[in-house]
Amino acid sequence: MPSFDTVVEPNLVEIRNAVDQTSKEIGTRFDFKGSAAAVELKDKDITLLADSDFQLGQVEDILRNKLTKRNVDVRFLDPGKIEKISGDKVKQVLKVRSGIATEDGKKIQQLIKNSKMKLQAAIQGDAVRISGAKRDDLQAAIALIRKELPELPLSFNNFRD
Repeated sequence: MPSFDTVVEPNLVEIRNAVDQTSKEIGTRFDFKGSAAAVELKDKDITLLADSDFQLGQVEDILRNKLTKRNVDVRFLDPGKIEKISGDKVKQVLKVRSGIATEDGKKIQQLIKNSKMKLQAAIQGDAVRISGAKRDDLQAAIALIRKELPELPLSFNNFRD
């Protein structure tokens, strides 16, 4: 029985490279000279540091540009609140999404159920496995999921015939 997995998997190597490139650019740009602007990646959290909200926005913009150039979907980033730290400095933590959240898995499962296609969707950890009798139905399901849930950076892998 043909099946595939629907997952949210960022390319962590490319994210690390984009963060490193952002750090280099911050170090060489004239408008960041003498400032506390910095970018750090720990586990799946990217921490942005800057002297002001405006500068923080610039650092985030550089990071997003570098991610885009490295073909990393910026929908993987989940921005947190901007926090004030010592004095006038600000910090923001961007979480890198990995794995499908439970409510998103249920949305995908309900979408497949309501589509009236002869498919089954099962949540398996942080992935949703969709299986059916016909390969064409599975391809239609991929198109349907992409159309209905554009806010999720989904990828489809483990396609078995």
